[in-house]
Amino acid sequence: MRICIYGAGAIGGWLGVQLSLAGEDVTMIARGPHLAAMQKNGVKLLIGDEERVAHPRCVEDTADAGVQDVVIVTVKAHSFPGIVGQMQSLMDDNTAVVTGVNGIPWWYFYKLAGPFENHSLESVDPDGRIWQAIGPERAIGCVVYPAAEIAEPGVIRHIEGDRFVLGEPDGEPSERTDNLCAALKNAGFTSRVRNNIRDDIWVKLWGNLCFNPISALTLATLDRVAGEPGTEAVCRSMMLEAQAIGEKLGAKFRVNVDRRLAGGAAVGPHKTSMLQDLELGRPMEIDALVTAIQELGQLVAIPTPTIDVVLALIQQRASVAGTYSQS
Repeated sequence: MRICIYGAGAIGGWLGVQLSLAGEDVTMIARGPHLAAMQKNGVKLLIGDEERVAHPRCVEDTADAGVQDVVIVTVKAHSFPGIVGQMQSLMDDNTAVVTGVNGIPWWYFYKLAGPFENHSLESVDPDGRIWQAIGPERAIGCVVYPAAEIAEPGVIRHIEGDRFVLGEPDGEPSERTDNLCAALKNAGFTSRVRNNIRDDIWVKLWGNLCFNPISALTLATLDRVAGEPGTEAVCRSMMLEAQAIGEKLGAKFRVNVDRRLAGGAAVGPHKTSMLQDLELGRPMEIDALVTAIQELGQLVAIPTPTIDVVLALIQQRASVAGTYSQS
């Protein structure tokens, strides 16, 4: 299978190493010192005391990659609209695009039966740019549960987890999704295909919605955000607002708020990705994780008072840091 990892950072790099070592034809799209190191030395993966090295094709220009069977997009959500032009040379009529991105995906309303079918969310897909350039029929949903980091250019360190959940937007079985799931399993990952991938999207988003912005606002690690009474109460309120929206749109929450909060606290003194981005002066995934929920609330006429307050605060925090501007 020809698999392209677009955005070969921590998660993308880890995927690339494992899939390449398992015999898949892997191309990784990256840039800068990270790309240079991978081209020179291969991609090194650190898992505990074990070291693995793979030598997939690593390029910056998508024109050098050729047409792919599957493109797995692992860039940050706010970067996605800006890369769709470059993605065109990777695709033919049969290419699938896997959205391994946090938050509400751009294809969310594709084949979602109801009054909002094929609706486009401005907060994650401005002017429908992704929808038009890629085409929602290519989309395969994916929820990424593991954590990894770039230890240094060309070197990926696995932190925890190995689970990737896949699903077609319409919930129907498909050969392409089964084939990708099999490839992931063969590469050593835990993977399964769900018949309602949106349920999994909401459960992961449920935590990211509150843990990430509160962590960036308070500089607290996850154990304190989810475990101390004051911030736990704010998280709970945001999660209940989001649950009402998700259920209005047909999602089912397989766990309750208490369990999700306890799971977050149990992770320990971990810095959320949004806090890490703030500290490094990088743009944060505010719109896909928080603004999109506010937009969905407005769409289904469900108030989001706590989400609104936290969103306003994190938008201003990022704006002061020079990494965010509201359109």
